[in-house]
Amino acid sequence: MRTTSRLDMTVHRTGELDASLRGAWHRAMDESPLYANPFLAPEFAMGVGRHRGGARVAVLREGGEPVGFFPFERNAVGVGRAIGLGLSDCQALIHRPGVTWDSDELLRACGLSIFEFDHLVEEQKPFGRHVTGTFASPVIDLEPGGDDYAKWLRGTYPGLAKTTLKKERRLGRDLGEMRFVYDERDPAVLRTLMRWKSAQYRRTGRMDRFARPWIVDLVNHLFHVREEHFTGVLSVLYAGDRPVAAHFGPTSRTVFAAWFTAYDPGLSYYSPGLIMHLRMAEAAAREGVRLMDLGRGDKEWKDWLKTRELRVGEGFAVRPHPVAAAHKLWRRPVRGLRNTVLAHPTLRDPADRLLKTVGTLRSSARSGPDRTKAPFR
Repeated sequence: MRTTSRLDMTVHRTGELDASLRGAWHRAMDESPLYANPFLAPEFAMGVGRHRGGARVAVLREGGEPVGFFPFERNAVGVGRAIGLGLSDCQALIHRPGVTWDSDELLRACGLSIFEFDHLVEEQKPFGRHVTGTFASPVIDLEPGGDDYAKWLRGTYPGLAKTTLKKERRLGRDLGEMRFVYDERDPAVLRTLMRWKSAQYRRTGRMDRFARPWIVDLVNHLFHVREEHFTGVLSVLYAGDRPVAAHFGPTSRTVFAAWFTAYDPGLSYYSPGLIMHLRMAEAAAREGVRLMDLGRGDKEWKDWLKTRELRVGEGFAVRPHPVAAAHKLWRRPVRGLRNTVLAHPTLRDPADRLLKTVGTLRSSARSGPDRTKAPFR
């Protein structure tokens, strides 16, 4: 068993990770299935670091050998957050088996008074006393089913198969022959996906992530990353030559992370989003992926598809400091209110309706050209 006292910690900009450090990071991912998620890969941290000046990585060494990696973001006054907070669906200090560490020592070495997280891997025991709540993150355990999608669907989801296949046939008759591409390399379709998603955010009253140029740039960058432990995969469902649904997300060797899914809103009758996820699951299994992580959050379609649930933690790791106290005092009530609403359908459903009403009013008030197109040119 390794001991905390023997660990040395150094902090680096993400762009300073050389091939040797990336290789050590990849080995830590490979040695534990807990860290196989692509959001825990150095490629994701480095991608965020291209667009976020405060992105850093703490490297934990034992006897000079790198055995742990802690990606985070830090502002000028020492407030820290998980790398890509708000975008990342999995967060952790990635380390080799047997490595033990102390959260206070880690924060001190990183120059942090507080560290905020919302999708922390449950195993991260040194952060345990700082977790304010744990939440379900539904996943699908995948097994390859050969080359026959319909047979796989009937065997895996017998309750969904008949209706889903019927809608696929109808969509093919109405718009053109159905075609699914698991790994589409056309960047024009990625821009279409982002326009659809941006419109969906505004229509439902949510924050439009793709109105932020750095997020658009990050997604465009990750689309071109094709490494063993992180590949940006764009999957597209076509009817004829027309894209009707699309998804972009990262995969590692064994884990597919569901991230951005959107579809042509005029075709909702055909359930293109559900078809999209079923097609992705079957295709990913054939590619050797063993787990599809649907991400934290209560959605009916996730209940239909999941085989089990992981648990992720939310909270604030702190050490005594006035900045930490002020930040936690400000952020914790906001999070608590949001979680209370999301956990209770009697509150969540009216909140959803209110957000959609606000989104509709905002859309009606718009004039001139569609403002969502500019970031995608």
